[in-house]
Amino acid sequence: MADTLHLQIITPDKLLVREDVDTVQIPGKNGYLGILPGHAPLITELMIGEISYTQGGTTQYLAVAWGFAEVLSDKVTILADTAERSEDIDVQRAQEAKAKADEALRQAAPDLDYAAVQYAQRRAEVRLEVAARAGHATTAH
Repeated sequence: MADTLHLQIITPDKLLVREDVDTVQIPGKNGYLGILPGHAPLITELMIGEISYTQGGTTQYLAVAWGFAEVLSDKVTILADTAERSEDIDVQRAQEAKAKADEALRQAAPDLDYAAVQYAQRRAEVRLEVAARAGHATTAH
């Protein structure tokens, strides 16, 4: 059995990560999944959340919104609608998106698309949490 996993994170725009890693944690549809080398094969839908992976004792964080992950015993492939490394997150833009979503929910207009606003709110919160892990901002809560 291999000691590492080959991790690929791909968005419609680019190949974001292609590295050999020790562990991966992903936001699956039914909760977070911790993946180690030798994991049983699976395919899961991804939710809005945080992807983390360790490599030689260092942990990297990414914000992700939707997609799919294929897990094999020696490889994890993530096809994400959007994914951002912590250092690439525009904190001001995320704070503004969260404030706008919070205000829309407070106003509760009759024609409000709650699902879309809650999606925007959660995505902004995750982006702020991931940025905070890299020391770029305080947490969203």
